[in-house]
Amino acid sequence: MSAIAPAVAGPVFTTRRLFTFICMVFGMFMAILDIQIVSASLSEIQAGLGAANDEISWVQTSYLIAEVIMIPLSGYLSRMISTRWMFTIAAGGFTLASMMCAFSSSINEMILWRAVQGFIGGGMIPTVFASAYTIFPRDKMPLVTPIIGLVATLAPTIGPTAGGYLTELFSWHWLFLVNILPGIFVTVTSYFLIDFDEPDFRLFKVFDWWGLAAMAAFLGSMEYVLEEGPSKDWLADERIAVLAGVMTIGGIVFFYRALTRANPIVDLKAFVNRNFALGSAFSFCLGIGLYGLTYLYPVYLARIRGFSALQIGETMFVSGVAMLLTAPFAGRLAAKLDPRVMMAIGFVGIAVATWLSTGFTADWDFWELFWPQVFRGVFMMICMIPINNIALGTLPPAEMKNASGLFNLTRNLGGAVGLALINQIMTSRTDLHFDRLREAVNITSSTAMSTLNGMTQTLSELGSNARLAAISKLTGLAQQQSTVMAFNDIFLLLTALFLVLVLAMPFVKKPAVQRGGGGGH
Repeated sequence: MSAIAPAVAGPVFTTRRLFTFICMVFGMFMAILDIQIVSASLSEIQAGLGAANDEISWVQTSYLIAEVIMIPLSGYLSRMISTRWMFTIAAGGFTLASMMCAFSSSINEMILWRAVQGFIGGGMIPTVFASAYTIFPRDKMPLVTPIIGLVATLAPTIGPTAGGYLTELFSWHWLFLVNILPGIFVTVTSYFLIDFDEPDFRLFKVFDWWGLAAMAAFLGSMEYVLEEGPSKDWLADERIAVLAGVMTIGGIVFFYRALTRANPIVDLKAFVNRNFALGSAFSFCLGIGLYGLTYLYPVYLARIRGFSALQIGETMFVSGVAMLLTAPFAGRLAAKLDPRVMMAIGFVGIAVATWLSTGFTADWDFWELFWPQVFRGVFMMICMIPINNIALGTLPPAEMKNASGLFNLTRNLGGAVGLALINQIMTSRTDLHFDRLREAVNITSSTAMSTLNGMTQTLSELGSNARLAAISKLTGLAQQQSTVMAFNDIFLLLTALFLVLVLAMPFVKKPAVQRGGGGGH
C-alpha cells in the first residue's frame, strides 16, 4: 500500500485548476512584458513628462530595481499569506500602479509608480512557477511547462514591438492603460479561484525585517550599479561608488542572516540540490542571452540603420512568432527526450543564432536578421523548458515557493549582468576598433585618400569647407564601422558562452520520474 500512497495524496488535474493557472500566467505575462514595453518609447514619455535626459532612464531602472527585490521575497510572502492572497494583491496592485503610471504628470510621479508596479508585479512571476510544479501531476508537465516557458521568453522579446505599436497608434499612456482591463480580470479570478494552499501567519511573527533591509540594499544597489555603471565609468562616479559600498555591506548582512536564522526571508538551502544549482546557473546564462539579444538587435537597428521604434518592433517580432510556434513542439519533445540532451540542442541552436550574427555589416536589414532571429526564438524555447524542469521539477513541494523566487532571480540578474557586460564591451571594443581604423586611414593609404578626395568632390558645393566636411563624414563612417565590428565581437562571445554551457551537461543528474508534488491545500 505504501507504494501507492503518494498518488492518493498528490495533486489532481482539473479544468478549473488549468483555467486558474492560465489566468495567473496572463498576470505573469503582463509583469514581464512591462519590463521592456517602455524601452522603445522612452523618448515619447520624456517629451510628454518634460523629463531631462538623465531622468528618463529611471522609468525602466526603477521598475527593475523594485522587481528584483520582490522576486526572492515572494516565496516567504506566499507561504505567509497564501498563494491566493499573494497573487490577488500582486495583480490588483500592479493594475492600480499601471493606471497611476498612465495618469502621471511628472517624471517623479512616473518613477514612483513604476517602482510600485515593478515591486508588486514582481510577486506574480515566481508564484506562477511555483504553482506549476505543485498543483499539477508530473504527467501533465508537458502541457504546463511550455506555457510558462513561452511567457518567460516571449514577453521580454515582444515588449519593444508591443510598445512601439501602442505608442505609434495611440500614445505612450497606452503602454500602461493596456494593463487595466486584463489586470482587473486576473485580480478577480485569482481571488475567487485560487485555492492551492493555506496561509501560515506564524511566519509574520518571525519575519526578518533586518534581512529584508539588507536584501533590498544588496539587490537594489546591484541592479543600479549594473544598469548605470557602463555609462558612468563605474567607480569613477561618486554615486556608483557609494552604492557599490552599500551593495557589499548589504550582501554580507543578507547572506549572514540567510545562513544563520531559522526562518530567513530567503532560504538558500535549495542550492544544495545540484540540479537546482546548475539549473539556476543555466537560467542566469539564459538571462544574458534573452535580455542581451533583446537589447542588441534594437540598438543596432536604431544606431546603424536609423530604424524607428515601429520598424524595430516589426523586425524583432520574428523571434516572438518563432517562440510561439515552437512552444507546443517543445512541450512534446520534453516528454520524450532526456532534458540534458534537449538543453544541449537548445544551447547549440542559440550559439548558431549568435554565430550567424557575427557577420554584421552596416547594410543588414530585416531579411539578413531573419534567420538569426528564427534560430534564437526556436532554440530559446527548446532549452527554456528543460532548464525549468531540471531546476524545479525534482524539488519537494515545501521548498518550491522559495526556490522559485531564487530561480527567477537568477534569470533577471543574468540579464542585468549581461547588459552591463555588453555595454562595457561595446564601448571598449568600439574604441579599440576606431583606433585601429584611424591608424590605417591616414595620408599614406591610397584607398583612404581616394575616398576622401571623392567625398570632397561630392561636397564641392560647400566651397572651402568641403574638405573638412569630407573628413568629418569619413570619421563618421569609421565610427560606424567600429561599432559594427564591436557588435560582431559581442555576438562571437555569446556564441562561445552557449557552446561552453553544452560542456556542463554531464554534471546534470537525469531527473527521476516523479508522480508530482503536493499541491493540495
